[in-house]
Amino acid sequence: MEKLVEVAEQEVVVDFQMGVKCRATVNLKSLHPTAYVAFKVQTSSPHKFLVNPPSGLLSPLSAATFQVILKPQSQLPSPLPRSGSDRFLIKAAVVLQEDLPSNPDAVNAWFSARPHLATQDTRLKVVYAGALLLRHAVSDGDADAVRQILRRQKSLVSRLGPGESISLLRSASTCRDPAVLNLLVEAGWKAPKQKAPGPISTISSTTIGSGISNSKEAAQGKPSAGVVDGTAAASSSKGWTPLHSAAASGSYDALVRLMVDSVPQELDRRDGEGRTPLHLAIIKGHIRCVRALLERGADRNARSNDGRTPLHKAAALGAEEMVALLLDMGADPSILTARGRSPLDVARDKGHQEVVEILERGEMVLTAARRGEVKRLESLLRKGLGANGRDQYGMTALHSAAVKGHRDVVRLLAEFGAELECQDVEGHTPLHLAVEGGCVDTVEALIDLGADVNAKSRRGATPLYMARSMGYDAVSQLLVSRGAASSSVASSSNSSLSPALLQS
Repeated sequence: MEKLVEVAEQEVVVDFQMGVKCRATVNLKSLHPTAYVAFKVQTSSPHKFLVNPPSGLLSPLSAATFQVILKPQSQLPSPLPRSGSDRFLIKAAVVLQEDLPSNPDAVNAWFSARPHLATQDTRLKVVYAGALLLRHAVSDGDADAVRQILRRQKSLVSRLGPGESISLLRSASTCRDPAVLNLLVEAGWKAPKQKAPGPISTISSTTIGSGISNSKEAAQGKPSAGVVDGTAAASSSKGWTPLHSAAASGSYDALVRLMVDSVPQELDRRDGEGRTPLHLAIIKGHIRCVRALLERGADRNARSNDGRTPLHKAAALGAEEMVALLLDMGADPSILTARGRSPLDVARDKGHQEVVEILERGEMVLTAARRGEVKRLESLLRKGLGANGRDQYGMTALHSAAVKGHRDVVRLLAEFGAELECQDVEGHTPLHLAVEGGCVDTVEALIDLGADVNAKSRRGATPLYMARSMGYDAVSQLLVSRGAASSSVASSSNSSLSPALLQS
C-alpha cells in the first residue's frame, strides 16, 4: 500500500534518568493529500511506557506529535544503549469522510472495531542514552556503548553541567581504555582543571558533607564558602548525611551527584530531629533542590519527630511555589502534626493567605473531579493547580473521577499530568477504582492512556480480579482483551469498597 505517514525519528531515544519519568517526542507527518489518516501507537512494554496521545487523526498533509513516557525506573536498562525488548508500533490507516470518528479520542475504538483493516505499520526500537548512562559506559570501559550514545546525542558532552562533568571525570579515572577517552575528547569533552598535576582527584564525602557551592572547588577536594553551619563537624553533630548538607546549603550539583551515587534509602535518612534532606531544602528555601529530590523519589510525606511533613514546613514559611510543587507531586495535605495541625491550619496560624488559598484550591480540584465538573476543573488546572493532590485516603482527583465514571474528567486530568499509576492507602490505582465503579468507557479510557492492566493493590488484587469478583462481565472481557492476566488472586475474598464510592 502507499505510504500514509512519515515518521521523522528512526528510533525512540530516551534520555534516561533513574527514578523519574523520562520523555521522548516522536513526530508524524501525513503524506495523503486528500484523506484523513488515523494512527494508533502500541508498545511491547506497556508496564514500562505510556504514550500520550495513544492515537489520533491527521488531516491531509498535516503534522502531529506524540510523547513516549518511560515510567520511573529503579534499575539501569540493559543492554546499552539499544533495548533488546522495548519497541513501538505505529499503525496508520486512511479514514473515509463518512467514517470519521466523532473525535480524536474515539480513534482507538475505531481501530478496534476494524480488526482486519489494512494498515501501514512503522516499527521503532528504543535507545537509552543520556549523561547517566554515558558515565556508566565510560566507567565500564564500554567503547561501543559510548560511541553509540554519542552518535545519537552529538551535543551531549558539550551540554554537561559542572556537576555532571565531575561525575564523568570520576568515571573516566577508572577507565584504562584510550578509545573511550578519545571518543569523549572528540565529542568535545574537557576534563575539569585540577589544582596540580597528578592523578585525577576524587571528591571526598567530607567535602560534600560540608556543603559544596562551587563544583570546580569540589573537583579539587576543597570545601567552599557555602558550608552548612561552618564545618563538617557541625553537620555531623546534627546527624546530617552529605545529602542533608547539600540540600541545606543549596548545593544543587553536589546534591545531584550524591543522589546518583547513593542508595535509595539515603534520600529519606533522618537527622537528629527526624528531618529528611527534603525537609531541609524546604526550610532553607532551595526550590531547585526540592524539585530534584522529589523527582528522584524522596518521600513527599516524610514526618519529622514532631509529625511535620515537608508540606507543613512549606506552609509555615509561606512558600507558595514550594506548596504548589509539593501538592502537584502528590503531597498529602491531610496529614496532622503531633499537635493535630494540618498544613492548612499552619498556614492560617501564620497568616499566609496565599498559601491558604492554594491549599483550599487543591480541595477544589478534588471536588470538581469527584463531581464531574469538566469546565470548572479545566479552569482550575489552567491556573496552575496540580492534578496530583491527595485526600486523607491517599486518593487523587484521577482516583475520584475514575470511580465515579467521569471519562472526560479522566482524560482531562491525564492531559494535565495526572499520575496513572498513583495508589491510594490501600494500593488501588485509578484503574482499580474505575473497575470498582463498573464504567466500561472509563476503564477503556484509562487503558488507552497507558494504565497498567495488571497493577496490584496491597492485598494483591488486580483490576481483573476485582471485575470478576463484582460480576462485571463486560469490564472483565475488556481487560482480558487488553492483556490482563487471570492468574493473580487477592489475599482476601472480600474487597472493601473504596471511600470514593461513599463520597458525593
